[in-house]
This record gives sequence, C-alpha cells and structure tokens, in this order.
Amino acid sequence: MNKQEILKRITDVGVVAVIRATSADEAYQVSKACMEGGIPAIELTFTVPNALDVLKELSKNFTKDELILGAGTVLDAATARLAILNGATYIVSPGFDLETAQICNLYQVPYMPGCLTITEMLTALKAGCDIIKLFPGSAFGPSYVKAVKGPLPDINIMPTGGVSLSNIAEWVGNGVVAVGVGGELTAPAKKKDYDGVRQNAKMFVEAVKNARK
Repeated sequence: MNKQEILKRITDVGVVAVIRATSADEAYQVSKACMEGGIPAIELTFTVPNALDVLKELSKNFTKDELILGAGTVLDAATARLAILNGATYIVSPGFDLETAQICNLYQVPYMPGCLTITEMLTALKAGCDIIKLFPGSAFGPSYVKAVKGPLPDINIMPTGGVSLSNIAEWVGNGVVAVGVGGELTAPAKKKDYDGVRQNAKMFVEAVKNARK
C-alpha cells in the first residue's frame, strides 16, 4: 500500500483510534475491538509498554485490508524508523520534528505532526506533511479549524484531543479530514469492557458518516 492509498483509507473512514494502555495485552485487545467496531486506522502510541512488540503482533495478525497501522507519540526519527520497520504504515507525533519528517519521506510513509499555530503548520507543510494533527484540539475547539482554513483553504487537518460524539459534527462541518479519538473511545477498556470499546467505535464511525452527509 503506497502513501496516497494509506492517506485515502484514513480519510475515508474519518476516525483514527488513539491507543493508550497500561499493558501490551490491553493495547492489543483495544486495537482489536476498535477494528471490530469499524475503525481500521489504529494509532498505537509509544507510551504503551512494549509498544514495538504490539506493533509486530498487530502487523502479523491482521491484513492490510483489515488494519491501517500507525505509531503515535513518536518523538524522534530513530523511533519513527523502528516503528516503520516493525509494521507502522504512518507516524504521528505530538509536535513537529524535521528529522522525523525526513525519515518518513525517505520511506514514503505519511507523517502527521502535532501543530497548533499557523507557523507550525506552514513549517510542517513545507516539510511534506499531508495531514496536520491539530493538537491539542481541546485548546481552541472546532471553530479554530475554520479560522485556519481561511488563509490555508487546502490544508488537511486531523484534530486529536477534545473530540467527542457531541462535537464531532462541528469538527467535520468546519472542514477536518479525520479525527483522532483516544479516551472518549477507549475508556471502557479500563474495566476490561472491550465490547464497550467496540460499541463506541461504531458510534464514532456512524457520527462521521452522518456529519459528512
């Protein structure tokens, strides 16, 4: 799957599941539940214990039709390269890092850096980033996307943080190409309620579909 195909599949579903967990097994089970609920785009964060092992397991056990596997909370180029070599097909960071952008460009893997200001976004765009992760999205909310798209109408924005079922329609209406969702989606996993995660995933996918209508 090439870079443009990965980007298209992520924007088609419109939801990226941000996986944070206290153990490798929990991360794997949450990822599986999200996929079963209709979210194939998984962002496994490097805050998960033994994240590389989880990446390997997910990559080995699911086909590329079932799973769009990404690595999140990637802080440097070395970690990005390790993630790519162990199955990650896109890289997400909380901030922009030029060397990470360069290594992702080298491997032709999408890089989604966290940006908040117009200056940060312009820097990321010039480095070849196709989707900008608005982070933390809760800092300004959906109206900020509309403001950004005034001077930058063609920018592809994916907010992470501050996205919920109650405001997802506003985010989509203001022009985001996808949303990243963590705790609002995966909270039931804290009680080992993976069916709850599955049901949440279904609701988020449906909410994006309805908002796009």
